[in-house]
Amino acid sequence: MKKVFVDGGAGTTGLNIVRRLSERKDISLITLSEDMRKDEAARTDAMRQSDITFLCLPDAAARQAVESAGDVEAVIIDTSTAHRVSPDFVYGFAELPGQREKIAASKRIANPGCHASGFIALIAPLVGAGVIKKEETLSCFSLTGFSGGGKKMIADYENPQRDKKLLAPGMYALSQEHKHLPEMAAVCGISSEPVFCPIVADYYSGMMTVVTLCEGQTSAGIDEIKEIYRTCYRGKVIRYAEGADNGFMYAGTFSDRDDMTVGVYGNRERMTLVSRFDNLGKGACGAAIQNMNISLGLPEETGLILPEE
Repeated sequence: MKKVFVDGGAGTTGLNIVRRLSERKDISLITLSEDMRKDEAARTDAMRQSDITFLCLPDAAARQAVESAGDVEAVIIDTSTAHRVSPDFVYGFAELPGQREKIAASKRIANPGCHASGFIALIAPLVGAGVIKKEETLSCFSLTGFSGGGKKMIADYENPQRDKKLLAPGMYALSQEHKHLPEMAAVCGISSEPVFCPIVADYYSGMMTVVTLCEGQTSAGIDEIKEIYRTCYRGKVIRYAEGADNGFMYAGTFSDRDDMTVGVYGNRERMTLVSRFDNLGKGACGAAIQNMNISLGLPEETGLILPEE
């Protein structure tokens, strides 16, 4: 039985990982008492005892935890933004070419951001295939449920006396400095960060990330892009799928699931690339558990919530 420690198990991501792993018979969770939860020595000792440690902490605290860990032999999976573009961490998006092998061999894994996961799933295969140039400046918007904003945002949206403005979708990160932008560019191998508009709406979880392409931004047509996606995504977690429902697509469709679909719509002159998943699933906890499974040499879908075939 493998020992797992979740550092920061009181936050949204940490709570979900703890809840899900507590249901598994092959995992033993290391827990700290409430008075020791923030004790650095106790946390480092828990890391040393573990086979896998998840860091579910703010960026600064995650950096400090990694520094304190030093040469700890446990595999550390950091769910924060702190190490996603660090050369000392492997980026935990298993569906990229060769990435499963890197994850399996690494002791330090950076779990991807939710918005970034949707963008990377759409763009990395097209850049890799040479049908989008690395120098292209792309535009992306992404719809998310309010659970992605953490405890305070969840409380604000679930408050019966909430501000009426929360009834309508809200765009944020207006300065074009969203914390996922560096990994979106670096992992896809593009030279400039995309123009990115994240939008939060009045539903708990689920995400839809959209990249728009005009003629001239890609050398491929819709059918070629479909084939690239089908070739790239042959596993159980990400797949190509048509997703329109009577001409509509809904961002909450994949709530409480760990899979993702990618698709392409439109025509030669104007296309929309769309990924749909759960911001708490493939966008956070599901991806973290998938990375843990790969690291432990288990089938990567173990314990994941996936649709029946």
